[in-house]
Amino acid sequence: MAKGHRSQIKRERNTQKDTRPSAKLSYARVSVPKACFVLDAIRGKDVETALGILTYNPRYASGLVKKLLESAIANAENNNGMKRENLYVAECYAGTGPIMKRIHPRARGRAYRILKRMCHITVVLDEKKQEEK
Repeated sequence: MAKGHRSQIKRERNTQKDTRPSAKLSYARVSVPKACFVLDAIRGKDVETALGILTYNPRYASGLVKKLLESAIANAENNNGMKRENLYVAECYAGTGPIMKRIHPRARGRAYRILKRMCHITVVLDEKKQEEK
């Protein structure tokens, strides 16, 4: 159990908070494995290359991730004062969301369950370290 006053505990928790610019899309109507195909393609790339990959990727999730990446870039420029040319995709991941359950009627009065899966997608950016010469 944590020790100290509540305000002290909150202060300590906030100092450990990640300050990198990020964007999160909740309740995306795409399953986690399908989103991960797209996220694996851009992980570790600089933002211009990642946007190019997402623009010409035919998968449905690439449109969602592209919009999310543009939002993260805008957050980095406006909130953190970072330059666009120094940014790269540090982390990107998808976690499971709620599942919508639907019924599909089958023969002889039976009902089969259809699971429409959702996910929460997160993109975290970071600045490249400048090489000293």
